[in-house]
Amino acid sequence: MKLKIRKGDRVVVRTGRDKGKVGEVLRVFPEDNRALVQGVNLVRRHQKQTAGQEGGIISKEMPIHISNIALRDPKDGKPVKVGYKVLKDGKKVRFARKSGEVIDG
Repeated sequence: MKLKIRKGDRVVVRTGRDKGKVGEVLRVFPEDNRALVQGVNLVRRHQKQTAGQEGGIISKEMPIHISNIALRDPKDGKPVKVGYKVLKDGKKVRFARKSGEVIDG
């Protein structure tokens, strides 16, 4: 299955404890249908001290399922479904189905 969300996209969390939060996609895991979103799904981890890093309790993001996030509409900032269309110059781009606004390119 092809994912319609890519690294660098601004997304809105639709369900779960972080519902309504907005963040940027840091990484996408297509094989697991998950994405790592900045500031979303934060967990606290106990970390041992190493030569390069200090020990203690750190907060870090964990991947969230793709179905729980939606792309943010460039026009009004609300969650939106994504479609594909081919422009006149032959370039295939993603667009917001609600507003018709082109997302990339």
